[in-house]
Amino acid sequence: MSIEKVKAYFKNFGMEDRVMEFDVSSATVELAAQALNCEPQRIAKTLSFLVDGHAVLIVAAGDARIDNHKYKEQFGKKAKMLSTDEVVELVGHAVGGVCPFAVKEGAEVYLDASLKRFETVFPACGSSNSAIELTIPELEKYSGFLQWVDVCKLA
Repeated sequence: MSIEKVKAYFKNFGMEDRVMEFDVSSATVELAAQALNCEPQRIAKTLSFLVDGHAVLIVAAGDARIDNHKYKEQFGKKAKMLSTDEVVELVGHAVGGVCPFAVKEGAEVYLDASLKRFETVFPACGSSNSAIELTIPELEKYSGFLQWVDVCKLA
């Protein structure tokens, strides 16, 4: 199970106890915000795209949407989201629990500038009912991100 992989990943840093699991779904930004009792924009959603045969994960604020022009400028291709099956195959987490932690080799993680306005954010942890609260420096450290990008617009 993906959440077990993520907990094992965070155990390496003595942080597995910070992973929260809920009795309700947190599979969407709105549901996660309700489960966490926080503003939807503080949910760090992970969007999955296909670029040159591999997964590109963009972690963005809950109120951000991909800006197709900015995306194409950054990656040189039109944004093509992964199918549900491709997400599991290329990322290792199911839709609703996709996160930048404990992903399959070859999946590239980018952090979108839309997150920089928050002190802490809440990414999922591999299941549709989990999250962890991280500061932006912690998100940088534990996500294994390649770089910050600006490929979103606020809704």
